[in-house]
Amino acid sequence: MTKRRYDKHSTEFGLWLREQEEIDSGKGFVATNIDYMWHNYNTGEWMLLEEKRHKKTPEPWQKNLFKKIHKQARNDPQYKGFHLLKFENTSPEDGKMWLDGTLISKTELIAFLQFTEKEK
Repeated sequence: MTKRRYDKHSTEFGLWLREQEEIDSGKGFVATNIDYMWHNYNTGEWMLLEEKRHKKTPEPWQKNLFKKIHKQARNDPQYKGFHLLKFENTSPEDGKMWLDGTLISKTELIAFLQFTEKEK
């Protein structure tokens, strides 16, 4: 059965989708959002970022969808990957953070977002 949201991080359409029995996840239908498509319009470099708070990790089905997107996008030489940014709490300001499983600092995060860090 499709999970109901227990927070207010959805739109009216997102809530509506979850209420439709005809497209219930039990029938194989799932949806996920990509948190950030990060782009430098001067250089053309871009990447996809999934943000998780409170040390959460993507669900297995979500990881599979992200792998499909990554597989298609990796042929673009300007594409710099699909990355997981995980926060201990909610942001770089209130705890530790990990980028693709590696503990990083705020300075390292900024460098990564400037595309000056090597692709992980």
